[in-house]
Amino acid sequence: MVGIMKIVHLRPEGRILKLLWNIVCGSTILFLAFVPLLVLNLAQFPSLILLPFWPKGFRAYNRFMAFCVWGYWAWGMKHIVGMELVMSGDEVPRSEDAIVFANHQSMSDILVLICLALEKGRVGDLKWMVKDIIKYVPGIGWGMIFLDCLFLKRNWSDDEANIRAAFARFIKARIPLWMVSFPEGTRLTPSKLEASQAYAEHSALPLTEHVLLPRPRGFVATVHGLRDLVQAVYSVTIRYEGKAPKLTHMIRGDVNRVFVDLKRVPITAMPNNDKQLGAWLLSDFYRKDRLMAASSSPQVLA
Repeated sequence: MVGIMKIVHLRPEGRILKLLWNIVCGSTILFLAFVPLLVLNLAQFPSLILLPFWPKGFRAYNRFMAFCVWGYWAWGMKHIVGMELVMSGDEVPRSEDAIVFANHQSMSDILVLICLALEKGRVGDLKWMVKDIIKYVPGIGWGMIFLDCLFLKRNWSDDEANIRAAFARFIKARIPLWMVSFPEGTRLTPSKLEASQAYAEHSALPLTEHVLLPRPRGFVATVHGLRDLVQAVYSVTIRYEGKAPKLTHMIRGDVNRVFVDLKRVPITAMPNNDKQLGAWLLSDFYRKDRLMAASSSPQVLA
C-alpha cells in the first residue's frame, strides 16, 4: 500500500503569526548573542591604560574578555541550544599553539570553530584573519582590534607588510594563539563554486564539488611567519546535516549536530618553501572535498 502524504497549508493568519513568532525569537536570540559584544567593548577600553607600560597585562585582560563572551556563546550552544560537535580524526592537545584553517560554507562556521576552541581550552586565544571592513563594526570588530586580530584588504601588496609585522609582534611577545583563517577566501555559493571549477579547468586541475580551491598566499605567509611560535597546523573540515545553516538558524536551535574532522600536522613536518606549502594546502582541500563527498555532505547554499 502506498502511503499518502498529507499537505497542510497554513491560513493567512497562521502564516502571519508564524512570521511574528520567528521575528520575536530571532530578535531575542540576536539580543542575547550580540549585546554582550557591546558590553565587551566598554570593558575593553579601560585596558588601553595598560598598553604603554604593561602590554602583557593588556593582552591577558583582553584574552579573558574574549573568553567571557566567546565562551558564553559556545557554552550556550552546547548547554542551552543543545548543539553537539561530533568529532573525528586526530586528537588535539589542549595546551598547543596552532595555525587553524577550515572550509567555509556559512557564517555558522565561525561559531563552530569557537565551540571547538572552548572544547580545547583555547577560546580566549583565537586570532582571526578577517576582512578589513569588519574592524569598523561595533561589538565584534572593535573587540577584535583589542585581540590582535588581522584585518585584510584582500590585496597582497597591501596586506603583506601588516601580516609580517603582526606575526613578528606575536613571536616577540610569545602570545598564545590559535591563528584562524579560511583559505578559500569567501563562503561557498553556487556562483563561486562555478568560478572555482572554471579556474580549475583552465589550470588543468581536478574539480571540487564541496569546497572552493584555496588561495595559498595567506596560508604560506602564516606558516612561514609563525613557524617559530606554533607547534602544529590543524586542518578542520566542517560538515552539516543538509544545507549549511545561516547563523540565525544555528543559534535558534535548528542544528542538532555538526561534524568536525581534525587533521593535526606538527609544524616541523610542514614543507619549507612556498611552492610546496601551496601544493600541500591544495592537496588538503582535495582531501576535504573527498571527505565531504563520502558522507551526507552539505548542499551548496543558494
